[in-house]
Amino acid sequence: MIRSMTGYGAGHGAAAGEELDVEVRSVNHKFCEVKVRLPREYAALELEAAKAVKDRLARGSVDVSIRRAAGAGGLAPRVDVQLAEAYARAFAELQVRLGLAAGATLADILAADGVVRLDERDVNLDGAREALRAGLGAALEALVEMRAREGEALARDLAARLATVEALAARVAVLAPQAVEHHRARLEERLAELTRGVALDPARLAQEVALLADRSDVAEELTRLASHAAQVRALLGGGEPAGRKLDFLVQEMHREVNTVGSKSQSAEIAGVVVSLKAEIERMREQVQNVE
Repeated sequence: MIRSMTGYGAGHGAAAGEELDVEVRSVNHKFCEVKVRLPREYAALELEAAKAVKDRLARGSVDVSIRRAAGAGGLAPRVDVQLAEAYARAFAELQVRLGLAAGATLADILAADGVVRLDERDVNLDGAREALRAGLGAALEALVEMRAREGEALARDLAARLATVEALAARVAVLAPQAVEHHRARLEERLAELTRGVALDPARLAQEVALLADRSDVAEELTRLASHAAQVRALLGGGEPAGRKLDFLVQEMHREVNTVGSKSQSAEIAGVVVSLKAEIERMREQVQNVE
């Protein structure tokens, strides 16, 4: 079954002290374009993330958002032990000089400027890679599932429109011979009026009708249109990405219908052609959403 290019998925991964939340969003695009946003300390994982997405998706503009999970912040306290010792000595000397009874407490030393600071903790890149693989895998699974559900709806809509196109094409196949016969009758009437009772040359009339029949023959176009429709139906039921093929086939269907319209001199056929073009255009719009 075909899949849509629109979807969303989220996942969480944890490994070796690294926890990551991953979100993946995708919309329509002619090719597979991946944008990855992640903390700068994980920049080395950007290409791996993009490759993982392209391995699962054939088309679409995909945004991947990677961030540290809540509670897994990137800051860690650092204590400058040497500076703390220097403060302790200085406080002790000051206590003696001032004759104070109580000495400096641990809280006093820790509160001193520069003793405790918050630094970015070291990143476990291997752990982050494993966490990303798990989180991104879960997010992509959810995204693909959503795209598949959207694809089922697209397939039903396209199949219904395809049936309408085939019915209209069958109507043209019935009307085309009638249009030639109608033109022959009109030609006879006009010639009879112009010649005012003079006998007509049946061979000449037959030749003119034959020329018109040849110029307005749309059997080849209708055959190709039926072939394209059959290919579209097969792709709708297939499991492979089919968006580009469907786009090409719908364009070809539109081209065949245009040719039918240019060949026909029947107002009734022209009306059917207008309906065909409208239905194929709706199919073309839907196909733009197919992976």
